Amino acid sequence: MTLTISSVGGILAGRNPLEYLPSNPITLFLFQAIFIIAFCQIIHIPLGYIKQPRVIAEVISGILLGPTVFGRIPNFTNTCFPSASIPLLTLVANIGVIFFLFLVGMEVDIKFIKKNIKIASTVGIVNMAIPFGLGCLLAIGLHKEYEPDSKFTTFMVFIAVAMCITAFPVLARILTELRLLKDRVGTIVLAAGITNDIIGWILLALSVTLANSGNGLNTLYTLLIVIGWGLFIIYPIRIILNRLILKKDLENGTLSRFSILIIILLVFVSSFFTDIIGVHPIFGAFLIGVIIPRECGFVIEITNKIEDLTHIIFIPIYFALAGFNVNLGQLNNGTDWGYIIALIVIAVVGKVFGGFISAKFNGLFWRESLAVGVLMSCKGIVEIVVLTVGLNANIISSKVFSMFIVMTLVSTFLTTPLTLLVYPISYREKVAKYLKEEIDWDGNPLEKVITKNSDLTVIHDSFKFEKIIYNIEKVDDYLTLLNFIDLFYGGNFKVPFNVVFLKQLTERTSDLIDASTEDQYHLQLEVLKRIFEYHNIPFNGQLKYYIDNDKFESVEEVSDNVNDFIVFNSNLFDYDTTNHLAIFNKLSRGKITEITVSLDSDLIRHLIAIFYANNPSLKIYILGDGSLDYGSVKRVKNKDDIKGLFLAGLRNPLINDLVNVDVLAVK
Repeated sequence: MTLTISSVGGILAGRNPLEYLPSNPITLFLFQAIFIIAFCQIIHIPLGYIKQPRVIAEVISGILLGPTVFGRIPNFTNTCFPSASIPLLTLVANIGVIFFLFLVGMEVDIKFIKKNIKIASTVGIVNMAIPFGLGCLLAIGLHKEYEPDSKFTTFMVFIAVAMCITAFPVLARILTELRLLKDRVGTIVLAAGITNDIIGWILLALSVTLANSGNGLNTLYTLLIVIGWGLFIIYPIRIILNRLILKKDLENGTLSRFSILIIILLVFVSSFFTDIIGVHPIFGAFLIGVIIPRECGFVIEITNKIEDLTHIIFIPIYFALAGFNVNLGQLNNGTDWGYIIALIVIAVVGKVFGGFISAKFNGLFWRESLAVGVLMSCKGIVEIVVLTVGLNANIISSKVFSMFIVMTLVSTFLTTPLTLLVYPISYREKVAKYLKEEIDWDGNPLEKVITKNSDLTVIHDSFKFEKIIYNIEKVDDYLTLLNFIDLFYGGNFKVPFNVVFLKQLTERTSDLIDASTEDQYHLQLEVLKRIFEYHNIPFNGQLKYYIDNDKFESVEEVSDNVNDFIVFNSNLFDYDTTNHLAIFNKLSRGKITEITVSLDSDLIRHLIAIFYANNPSLKIYILGDGSLDYGSVKRVKNKDDIKGLFLAGLRNPLINDLVNVDVLAVK
C-alpha cells in the first residue's frame, strides 16, 4: 500500500479514522474497543436490575453487533469491523482470556476441597457424570446431522464436556448475591463447583489434544507431557514461589513488584508451553493460578492488580468476538431448534438431577438438594470460553457453536430465578432454625433450657449490659472500647467480643475470592485481634459482605446469632464517633442522668423493628423524650430496666449536652 499524506495524517488531512491501516492499526482498534465496551455496559444496565451476570450482556452485545442484527445493516461490518482488523482484536482477546483463566485458577481453594472432600467428590463427580453421559448420546445425533466429516471421538468428548461443565466464577457471584456462601447449600455447591471446574478443564485439554494430534500415539505423548508439566508446576515451582513470596513479602504484608513480575512471567511461560505442545494456552495459565499462595491475602492482592484491566477491556472484547461468530439466522428450521431445546433440557435437567441425588446422599433436605442441582447448572463465562476454544480448534462448526451459545444464555439466565423459586429465603430461615433446634419441622417453637452464665451480665450501679453493638470508624476507636471495658469491668473479667466488619460486595473478583474463602484476611480485624490478644480478651472476628442495600439484613443476621459484644465498622453509620472517651468517663462518674435515642436515624428505626420482629413480646424502652411506633416501644425512667445498649455514635455538638446522647437501651 502506498502511504499518502491523508493515510498518515489526521482527519484534517482527509484521513478516514475507520479505515484499517496495517501500518497503523491502533486507530481503528481504539474505536472498536470503545464501541464494544460502551455497548456492553449499555446492554448490562437493564439486565443488572434482574441480577443477571455481566457475561450475558457481553455475549448478547456480540450477537447484536454480529451478523444476526447489526451485520444486516449495509456496510456496518465492513466499516466498523473489517475482516482485516479481526486478527488484532483476537490477539488482544486471547491475552485477556489467558489472564482470565489465571484469575479463575486463583479462585480454586485446594484447602477448601480437602476439608470438604466427601462433598466435593460425590456432588462434583456425579453432577458431571450424568450430563456427560447424556451429552455423549446427544453427540451421536449432532454429529450425524451437522458434523459428519469430523472425527467422532473428539466431537463426542467436546460435546459432553460442554454439557457437564459449571461456570465457577459466575456460580460464586450468584452464591454471594443470594447470601448462600455460609449456608450448607453454598458450602456443597462451592466444593462441588471447584471440583467440577478442575475436571472440566482437564477434559477440555483432552479434547483439544485429540483434535490437534494426528494419531493416538501423539495424543498419549501430549497427555504425558501435560501431566509432567502439571506436576512440575505443582511441586518445585509452587514450593519455590511460596518461599520467594512468603520469605520476602510476608514481613511487609504486601507483594513486591518483583514478585508480581515473576508471577506474570510464569503465566506467560506456562501458557506458551501448553500451547506449543498442542494444548490451549489457557490451561497453562489456569495451572499457575491454582498454585498462587493464599496466605496473608496474596491471592486477593494479585487479583486486585490484574482484574480491572482484564474485566473492563479484555473480556468484553473476547465475548463480543464470540458473539460475532453467532448467526441466529443459520438456525432456520425445526431440526435446529429441536436440538437447541434438547441441549437446554439436557444441560439443565441433567445437572439438576445429578446435583439433587448427590446432595440428598449427603443428607440435605429435598429443597436444598434441588437448589444444589439448579446452582450447578450455571454455565456462563467458562462455557463461552470452552465453546470458543472448540470453534477455533475446528471441533464444532459455526452453526453448532450458535446452538450452544443459545443454550448457555438460557441456562445461565434461569439459574438465579430458579434458585429463588426452589430455595426461597423463608425456607432457608426455617431450615436454619430447625437445625438449631429452635423449632420443629412444622414451625412450632421448641422449649429448651437456657443456661446463662451470670458472669456474662455485667453490673455497674444500676446498669446491666448483655449486648452492645458498637460502631467503629478507625483504629483509635478500638482503644475507646478497651477504656470502656476497663471502666466497667476493672480489667478482671474478660467479656467475649464478636467483631463483624461489613464490606460491600462489588463486581470485583477479589471480593468474590475473599467472600468465598474460609481463611479471610482483613488488616483491621488482624490489628484488633492482636490488641485483644494482648489484653487476654476472647475475640472472634468476621468479615461479612453485603450487596446493594441489604446492610440492615446483615445486621439482623448477626444480632440474632450473637449474645455478647458485636462491633460494626463505620460504613454502617453516618455519625461522628471521635469523642467517645469523654462520654464514658462521665458515665463512669455517674453524671449521665438521662439518655435519649436519635429518632431521625432510619437504621435505628430498622434495628428496633428487628428486635421487635424477632420477639413481639420484647419490651423496647426509649429513655427521654420521643416515641417510635413499633409494638411495645415506650419511655422509661427506671434505669434498672436497661439490659442492652446500642451505641450508634455520638455527635460532637452534643458532647457537652448529655441529655441528647445517641444511646438506645433495649430490654
